[in-house]
This record gives sequence, C-alpha cells and structure tokens, in this order.
Amino acid sequence: MSKMNYIDEMNYIDEKNYIDEKNIPENATIPITEDDTHVEPILSAIISPNGKEVIVDLAHGDQALQFAKEADNIEITPEQDRKLCWKIDMCMFPLMCLIYAVQFMDKIATASAAVMGLREDLHMKGKQYSWVGSAFYFGYLFMNLGPVQLIFQKSKYMSKMLAGFIVIWGIILTCHAAPSVNYAAFIALRVLLGCAESVVTPCFTIITAQYWKTGEQFARISIWFGMNGLGSIILNAMAYGIYIHRDSYHIKAWRLLFVIIGVITIFLGILIFLWIPDDPSKARFLSRREKLMVVHRIKSNQQGFGNHEIKKYQIIEALKDIRTWLYFAFTVSSNIPNGGISNFISILFHNDFGYSTKDTLLMGIPTGAVEIVGCPLFGILCVYCANKKIPFWQHRLTWAIFAAVLALIASCMLGFAHKSKGARLGGAYLWYISPVSFICVLSNISANSSGYTKKWTVSSINLVAYAAANLAGPQTFIPDQAPDYRGAKIAMIVCYACMIVILSILLCINMRENKRRDKLQAEMGGAEKLENLEFADCTDFENPNFRYTL
Repeated sequence: MSKMNYIDEMNYIDEKNYIDEKNIPENATIPITEDDTHVEPILSAIISPNGKEVIVDLAHGDQALQFAKEADNIEITPEQDRKLCWKIDMCMFPLMCLIYAVQFMDKIATASAAVMGLREDLHMKGKQYSWVGSAFYFGYLFMNLGPVQLIFQKSKYMSKMLAGFIVIWGIILTCHAAPSVNYAAFIALRVLLGCAESVVTPCFTIITAQYWKTGEQFARISIWFGMNGLGSIILNAMAYGIYIHRDSYHIKAWRLLFVIIGVITIFLGILIFLWIPDDPSKARFLSRREKLMVVHRIKSNQQGFGNHEIKKYQIIEALKDIRTWLYFAFTVSSNIPNGGISNFISILFHNDFGYSTKDTLLMGIPTGAVEIVGCPLFGILCVYCANKKIPFWQHRLTWAIFAAVLALIASCMLGFAHKSKGARLGGAYLWYISPVSFICVLSNISANSSGYTKKWTVSSINLVAYAAANLAGPQTFIPDQAPDYRGAKIAMIVCYACMIVILSILLCINMRENKRRDKLQAEMGGAEKLENLEFADCTDFENPNFRYTL
C-alpha cells in the first residue's frame, strides 16, 4: 500500500464515517507529515477566560487532532485505561529512569573525582575547582536560551534527536579521561557536556505530557527525577570500587571513572534511538487501538502530542505570564544550593566531617538512598491524597512547600549544629529530599503551560534559571571559608526561605484563577462545547475549559 493511499484510508469522509480497521495492521504506525495533515482552515470563535474573542484554527492544531474523532468512537473502561497506563509505564519508564540516573552521575562525577586526585593532577588552585562545577552550566545555559526549543519543537523526530545528543555527551564524557587533558581542556569539555545534557529534562517533561494524564504526571516525574538518587548510589559505589583497586589500573582512578560512565551513556543513547518513540502514534509497543486510547485519555489535559509550528504570540504570552517568572524565581532559589552541594558534598565529607577518601565515597551512598526513596514517595503520597480528596494535602504544591520546609530544616542542621557531628550529617542527608519541590515545578510546567510553543518557552526559561543558579551555586563555596564553608550554608538557608514564599504565592494565584474561571463559566451557562478544543493548541490563557493544577 502506498503512503498516500494509507493516509487516505486514515482520513474521515464525514463525521459518521470512520476508519475501516480490517485493512490496517494492528501495530501500524500512524504517520504524520506536513503534506498529509494539510487541510483548509477550520475557523471557530471562543471567548477566553479574559473575556476576549479567540479565533481557533483547527488546521494549525495539535498532532493528535487528526485522530480525535476516531478516538471518540472507542469505548474505554476504567480497567482498560489502568492496563494501558501500566503498559506505558513498563515500556517507557525503565529506560527513562536509567537515562536520568546516568545524567546525574555525569554531574556529580567531578565531586568523587575531586577526592580521588582530580584537583592535584590538573593542578587546580584557589577557586578553580568551583569553576569546574560552574562550567557545565555555561553550556546548559547557552542551549536553553533558544537552541533546544528551536531544534526539538521543529523536529518531528524528538526521541531520535535526543538519542543523538545522549551519544554525543557519552563521547564527551570519555574524553574527560584523555591523558592530554589539562585544566583548560577539562573546563572546555565540561561546557560541551552541559550543551549536550541540556536536552534531557525538557524532552522528558514533554514526553510525560504526551502519555500521562495531568493527575498522573507528578508521580511519574517524581519517579524519573528521583532516579538521581540511583545515579548517586551507583556513582559512589563505582568510585569506591575503582579507588580501592586504583593500583591495578594503567590510568588514574578518576580518569577510569569518566570512561566507564561515558561508555554506559553511549549504550543507553543507542537504546533510546531504538525504543523510545517520537510521539505516541509511532510507539511500536502500542497496538493501533491503544494509540487511539492514548489520544482519548489525554483529552482531559486540554493538550495533545504537540505542534511543530513555533507561534510567536505564544512566546509573548509566556513572557507575560506571572507563573513563568514565579517558576524562574523559584528555580533560582532552589538550585543555588543544588549547584553547590552537588559539587562539594564529597569535599564537605572529606574536609569538614573529617572522613578519609575511602569513607567519603561510601558516605555518599546514603544521599542517593534518601533521594530515590523520598522523591517517589512524595509523588505517591500526593496521588493518594488526591484520590482520597484529603483537604490541603491533595495539592502537589502543598507537598512542594512541605519539602522546602524540610530542606530549610536540613540546611539549618548542616550549618549550625556545630556541636553535633551526627546532627550535621543528618542535615546533609535530609537535604536530599529538597528536589521534590523542583519536581513539582516541572510537573506544573508540564500540566499548566498549555500551547506547545508556550510550554517549550516556559520550560526553556525555567531551565535557563536552573543553569544560572547551578552556575552560581559552586561560587558560594569560597576557598577562604574552608573547611566548613559557612557562607554557602547561610546562602542555602536564605534560598529555601524564599522558596517557601514563592510556592505559596503560586498556589494562591492558581487557586484564585480557577475559582474565577468556575464562576465565569457558570455565568455563561457551562463549558465551551467546541469540538476537539483540547487539541486546538490553545494556551491556558485562551482555553476557557482549562483549569490550573494545584
């Protein structure tokens, strides 16, 4: 069957006549190309929540739109929906979790390498090691200023592009071990590594929005982001094993560490290329009916698969949205401490707590255990409370505020419990629950930034803040304040106090706006009935049926 004939069979003749399933393979990919999806403009008018008339052109809607009518004709029981969700989890999650674990191993490898001889071999002095941590985020910052959005929103092969970047960063990581690498070359490699790794979080955020309902996304992001903990456990255990056998190798132990992580990364990049689909319509592990079920189940998100057209008005709207800048301020506050601790935790254990190099590598393992247990646990508890409709605790932002309070307490223990080594150590470990708050913001961007261009824009701005804050974080660890780095610990306390305020403001704004929209909708006689408005690629400012996730 030719491509065009296949597409013709996939198109509707009229609203009552839909696809004949008999002649199409069960596991067929549903192809999408610009030529195939070209239709005459389908214009409708709706009234936005701000009282303005919005012209909706379905010809420039979401990719999922062309499957929406057929998806409406299938009946899905709750049991079938749960089975599909479980299948997606099993097919997508293991590889996504491994990739996220490895990308965190890349970030913190320098901390382990620092106590294994990296600083001495590259003749680092003064604040030069601080710039090793910051250099990574120069590349991360540059890519999220625009290139990531341009590359990935315009591309119809998001997962293939992601796989290419992963393989490239694996190659760069292995180059860290080259015998000719000096301090300047090492800094250059860290910048390039930041460029390559900058694509993972925004791509995973988009992928999560494509497959899972709004209420399911926080738990999923908590799980794959929580794999940072798995990465920390593997990295520290690996570093310990390499270090105690350091005399058995022909290269320095810290160089071997980078080689091993790099090879693992390249292998996982190849698996991503072979397995992760560019969008649900191309998923080989889903039958044709299951692909339509995915379209049906994400209608409640008021969003679809995506749109490859960059819409300037959505970029402008993102810049005007107060939520964008609350995300920005929050991310700066949360990631200044993250940038510092990620690069200096091993040095704190070694110099401030007084552990030997071997013990320092072992003491890093519990940090990963706290994160790999704590982050998913918070996500699961949030889902449980939401299902039970427990007041206050059913909102993910509530859990984010709670996690920020715990991080504030942990920072106080780490910074001011001078007379108790155990209390300071407890604070260092408890701190690793702090990513829960950042996970919440990622899930809010996924669920609450509607319109594909707007979502990419808000995500990019947020990750610019992430990069800038992580760049600044290592600079709060001033060499003259070693070994306890008191100034950095005070900075952490201030940042977490600011986080609590910002998250509270965000929760109040979203609650008030939802109430306003409910009242306005009641006055207008109910929800907007425009067919397939969910897949029109409208923004949250345009869609009167959109409600913000709390």
